[in-house]
Amino acid sequence: MIDFGEIVKSSRLYNFHSHTQFCDGRATMEQFVVAAIGQGFTHYGFTPHSPVPIASPCNMKAEDVPAYLAEFSRLKALYGHRINLCLSMEIDYLGPQWGASSSYFSTVPLDYRLSSVHFIPSMVDSGEMVDVDGNFLSFRKKMETYFGNDIEAVVRSFYAQSIAMIEAGGLDVVGHFDKIGHNAGHFSEGIEQEPWYIELVERTFEAIMDHHLIIEVNTKALRDHGRTFPNQRFYYLLKRYHAPLLINSDAHYPELINAGREETMSLLATALPPK
Repeated sequence: MIDFGEIVKSSRLYNFHSHTQFCDGRATMEQFVVAAIGQGFTHYGFTPHSPVPIASPCNMKAEDVPAYLAEFSRLKALYGHRINLCLSMEIDYLGPQWGASSSYFSTVPLDYRLSSVHFIPSMVDSGEMVDVDGNFLSFRKKMETYFGNDIEAVVRSFYAQSIAMIEAGGLDVVGHFDKIGHNAGHFSEGIEQEPWYIELVERTFEAIMDHHLIIEVNTKALRDHGRTFPNQRFYYLLKRYHAPLLINSDAHYPELINAGREETMSLLATALPPK
């Protein structure tokens, strides 16, 4: 596995979470590499949304994985003397039937495994997994259709999935682990400050630390929404646990590969001490 600790110590310019033409990204892998080199990045990791055994417009198709591997090899041969390129996927956790520990991922030569929760079980159809990661308009419709507008139940389900993902293993980095807070906060203002919500966050942090995993500080929403994942109000936990971190932009556009990095570093440096 990649020694992320040494990379973080030696470089301020790295990104290990990005999306390209193989999933819902908006540019080719090569365009991202050229942009990273142009900005002086030392390391760059590709993490297309992994194949999943359900219908999803955002996820890579299993039949496209060979093309993804071939393109990575081409780019590494072409640009490897200028930047360290790393092969990965953002692996969706769907429950015991699919996640980073599934045998499928042992067949793909990944340099590291970033794993995230985007889907939770429907409360209407027990066999259906619902993506709760999209924009708020989509989320609000799904709240009515699949969850009876029970936001607390949705949040609890998301964190239960997250802890199950962590305990199932097979991953190295936990991606945007409190992402549900963004849509939940729009649906029910102030929800992230409620004691039960904070308890869920702290419980998930403890699970991450107990399993010696790396936490991603995701800067994707900082420019437009003024927040990172985890939310800045939970940075005290990062300090309490001396948590190993990666600051990633979750970029879908080459021009955003470094978005929010310096601001996030400043926020982390000035965060309040542990409670």
